Amino acid sequence: MRVRLGGLCQRSGLLRLLHRTRGWVRRDLRVLAYHRVLSVADPDRFDFDLDLVSTSVDGFRRQMQLLGRRFHPMSLGQVVAALEAGQQLPAQAVVVTFDDGYDDNHRFAFPILRELGIPATFFVSTGHIDSGLPYAYDWLVHMILCTQARELAIPALGLAEPLPIERRARRLLAQRVLDRLKALDVAAQEACIARLEAAWGMPRVAGHPDCRPMGWAQLREMHAAGFEIGSHGVHHRMLAKLPREELEAELRESRTALERELGTPATTISYPVGGVGAFDDEVVRATRDAGYQAACSYICGTNPLRAINRYALYRLPVERHMDANWFTAMLTLPELVGYPSSNREG
Repeated sequence: MRVRLGGLCQRSGLLRLLHRTRGWVRRDLRVLAYHRVLSVADPDRFDFDLDLVSTSVDGFRRQMQLLGRRFHPMSLGQVVAALEAGQQLPAQAVVVTFDDGYDDNHRFAFPILRELGIPATFFVSTGHIDSGLPYAYDWLVHMILCTQARELAIPALGLAEPLPIERRARRLLAQRVLDRLKALDVAAQEACIARLEAAWGMPRVAGHPDCRPMGWAQLREMHAAGFEIGSHGVHHRMLAKLPREELEAELRESRTALERELGTPATTISYPVGGVGAFDDEVVRATRDAGYQAACSYICGTNPLRAINRYALYRLPVERHMDANWFTAMLTLPELVGYPSSNREG
């Protein structure tokens, strides 16, 4: 429906008219959420979470060209500075953000953004930048897709079932496991993943070229080119599911690492996972107390400027299946064409 609606609005010329009129009628901030920019030649042979691939390289270039023509791109730090100064944001303000810190952000997204002059904010999990280890949730998907085991058994989730042979069925199973896993506290989540690594002989320390975080040298290059680097915690843990001491450590230590390596303190953060179970009032208070000036959720929506919540900013997830018409329509009519994010978490 979204593809058809976007195409119809684009062909009729309605989108351009709505784009102009919406800017007059509704003053809000749109924040785009990306994970990976990657051209996947054969999705059936890709051994990691396809839902984290936001767009192809060519698709990303077209999207950024559209932003440059029709919108006013800003970094999140620029938005915060304007709000702090009591300045009105420009019409059609939009922020481009990335979560996690995959190395394709540097290889593919960064050169396009730099060439087109589009500012962006990259939220990185500093523990992964330090270690080079793959991200735990993505590694879980990888294990389920690639294991030679015949059964998936996760006692903490009450799961014990045969592993399907067909790749699509395994992807659906992996998504179901992830959704249920995120209901547990962080210690239980990590124990489940570690148990499968040991049982199936697939340790994360083995790494994989298709699931690699950026390194500090890459981030320093991006930072020197004027791009904002924000926090995504240390170990990509759901902050609301941590004891208070560990929550504060994730906020404090990620900020310290970014200041140590980049020379300036991080002022913005994206809550890992980012859905309603990933942050709460306690997390928001701790985030503010740690010195952050703004925080992004992964809840779909836009942010009305008259009542903006800087510590729970809504975002518009960009998804791999969006064509150009859908992307354009989402930016123009996010309330109608935005991706339903109840099951889409960062």
